[in-house]
Amino acid sequence: QVQLIESGGGLVQAGGSRRLSCAASGRTFNNKAMGWFRQAPGKEREIVASISWNGGRIAYADSVKGRFTISRDNTKNTVYLQMNSLRPEDTAVYYCAANRLYFSGVDYSQNAYDAWGQGTQVTVSS
Repeated sequence: QVQLIESGGGLVQAGGSRRLSCAASGRTFNNKAMGWFRQAPGKEREIVASISWNGGRIAYADSVKGRFTISRDNTKNTVYLQMNSLRPEDTAVYYCAANRLYFSGVDYSQNAYDAWGQGTQVTVSS
């Protein structure tokens, strides 16, 4: 099973930028779609972005479209989330996740993912 470790979280001012990284172990990373999710205090975990196994398809939650960019480098077993124009409402713990299916496409459903990182906190101050 893929093991995932997120990094890059921290405190940032509103309007600023941050790049999250998710390093994966295991050769099967390259064959699986990846997702970024987030969970704010008192709220349910929600999808942020998803990228297909080969990077050919990408999808975003409406709340981050035009501000966040998901990408992957299969040579480095890493998926990224570039976050620009950050807002206080983006404050959350961010998780990356690997799809349970090989050669998978984008997917908004949390049930589609069976490997999760420990999360990284992003706090946006106003």
